[in-house]
Amino acid sequence: MFKRKIYDKLVQWKKESDGRTALLIEGARRIGKSTVAEEFAKKEYKSYILIDFSIASKNVRELFDDVSDLDYIFLQLQLQYKTDLYDRQSLIIFDEVQLCPSARQAIKSLVKDHRYDYLETGSLISIKRNVKDILIPSEERKISMFPMDYEEFLWAVGDSATVSLLRKVFTDKKALGEQMNRKLLRDFRLYMLVGGMPQAVNEYIQTNNFRKVDMVKRDILSLYEDDFKKIDPTGKISLLFDAIPAQLNKNASRYQVSSVLEHERADGILELIAQMQDSRTVLVAYHANDPGAGMANSRDLTRFKLFLADTGLFVTLMFKDRDFTENIIYDKLLNDKLSANLGYLYENIVAQTLAANGHGLFYYTFLNDVTRHNYEVDFILAEKNKICPIEVKSSGYKTHASLDAFSEKFSDRILWKYLVYTKDFQKERDIFCLPVYLTPFL
Repeated sequence: MFKRKIYDKLVQWKKESDGRTALLIEGARRIGKSTVAEEFAKKEYKSYILIDFSIASKNVRELFDDVSDLDYIFLQLQLQYKTDLYDRQSLIIFDEVQLCPSARQAIKSLVKDHRYDYLETGSLISIKRNVKDILIPSEERKISMFPMDYEEFLWAVGDSATVSLLRKVFTDKKALGEQMNRKLLRDFRLYMLVGGMPQAVNEYIQTNNFRKVDMVKRDILSLYEDDFKKIDPTGKISLLFDAIPAQLNKNASRYQVSSVLEHERADGILELIAQMQDSRTVLVAYHANDPGAGMANSRDLTRFKLFLADTGLFVTLMFKDRDFTENIIYDKLLNDKLSANLGYLYENIVAQTLAANGHGLFYYTFLNDVTRHNYEVDFILAEKNKICPIEVKSSGYKTHASLDAFSEKFSDRILWKYLVYTKDFQKERDIFCLPVYLTPFL
């Protein structure tokens, strides 16, 4: 069990809710939802029952088809799971609740009964086939869980000091020196390579072997592929997912659907994109037609970019066609010596970090009428009724034409301007040039 920030949110929910709501933890598979839920149950309650609907018996599932006699249901659960339940001191966990829609619908009656607390975990929760025949309970509160962020990763490897240093650097806006920057950048690239999937992090800690870490990540990607086939037997989602690194590598202004799915256009696969987004394995950045504080209202659903929710999985997907027998690619990536342009890899980690911090993902492209040059700002944050444009670079920073052109076009809307790159912190005129490891503080 790694230390996870969501644990404190669970404790807060228990205190504030006092049994008046159930909590649903939404997130991709294998990010640690079940683990943190059970750890929370062990530490914060006198007893608990975890019902894993991926393996629950037919008898257990059928208990929730009729909730008119809750005494009978609770008696059966205690017998089946050989656990005593105590009024206001026990937690019942519905694990993978999307596999038993009747249990999710029963939350309304269970919460109203108020004897016990209820925690749900689920993946692919919002897919229509899992909820079309049930009434979603209003007593259900949702919370999103993401892969381990950089601070959680550092906690896992025994480092509790670095983030405090980075936070001070960001607050003070001062350079650390090139030698320290190189070390911090190498540490952050390690996180990018391993990623935030707990199994991959554990494998790295146990073996210190990138090949074995990569095998774990390939297993997770295979699991996702199997899930995609279940919700989309045509295989279109799998093709869209596998093509994400190649699409980002094209440096195009949008995900080019027709180059992946022949005879398809973006406006014809909006439901597939929504399903990918619901799976929490993918992050979608939409084009903001009118960049401003209310960007969600001007997003173009047919112009988007796709990122992976975990950059460690992204690295493995980049080289999916290769069978890793050596660590050479990981070593070169770690030491920033891989010849390929890795701008899209850095874009993915920035997207992942911004999303985990609660930011919506938006970008903007435009054509200069005079020069006929296309410009693109990678990400735009809304803050204090203003916007903060972000340009991401994997190496050099001599020019930032897109950021400059955007700033000129929308000068009255901008609060701060950021260039995220691999050099030490510096301020160039009114642009904050941030090493990529400071992205968590945006």
